[in-house]
Amino acid sequence: MFSLVPKDTSFFRMFSEMSDNLIAGARALVSLFADYRDVERKIDEIQRIENKGDELTHDILTKLNQTFITPFDREDIHQLASKLDDVLDFINAASTRIVMYRITAPPVAAGELARVIHMQSQELQKAVSLLQKNGNILAHCVEINRLENEADVIAQRAIGKLFEHEKDPISLIKVKELLEVLERATDKAEDVANVLETVVLKNT
Repeated sequence: MFSLVPKDTSFFRMFSEMSDNLIAGARALVSLFADYRDVERKIDEIQRIENKGDELTHDILTKLNQTFITPFDREDIHQLASKLDDVLDFINAASTRIVMYRITAPPVAAGELARVIHMQSQELQKAVSLLQKNGNILAHCVEINRLENEADVIAQRAIGKLFEHEKDPISLIKVKELLEVLERATDKAEDVANVLETVVLKNT
C-alpha cells in the first residue's frame, strides 16, 4: 500500500479522462483491423481521439503550472501525462501509416498487436483509477509488462514470416514499419507503467 495526500484531486479526474480516451483510441484501432472496411472513416476517428488526447495532456500540464501543492511529484505528473499521450500518438501513427503507404491488406499480426494495446490500455485505466484510492497499482503494471513481452513475440514472428514470404521489397518495408509502430505503442504503455511504479515507490 502507498499513500498520496489528496491535495488537489482534479489531477486524478484528469488522468482518468486521459486513460478513458486512450481506451477509446485502442478500441478504435482494434475495430480498424478487425473489420478492414470503411478504413478512412475509422482512421479519421482515431485522429479525432488523438487530438482530444493532446488537449487533455495540455490541460494537465497547464493545471500543473497553476498548482502550488500537487498530490505527487510534479515531475511524475508531467511524465505520466506525457507517457499516456505517447501511447495514443503511436496508435495514431500506426493508422496514418495505412494511409501513407496505402496498405490494403494488413497482416493478422497487426490486429493481434492492436488487441494487446487495448488490453494494456485497460490495465492502465485500472491502475490510474487506483492512484487516489491507494490500491494495488503494481499488479496492473506487472500485467502491462507481460503484455509488452507478448507483443514483442508477436511482432518478431510476424516480421520473420514477412521476410520469408513477401517477395515485393516495397511491400515488405511498408508492412514491417506498420508492425514496428504498433509494437512501439506497447513499449510506450510499458513506459507509463514504469512511471506509475515510480509514483508508488516514492509514496510507500
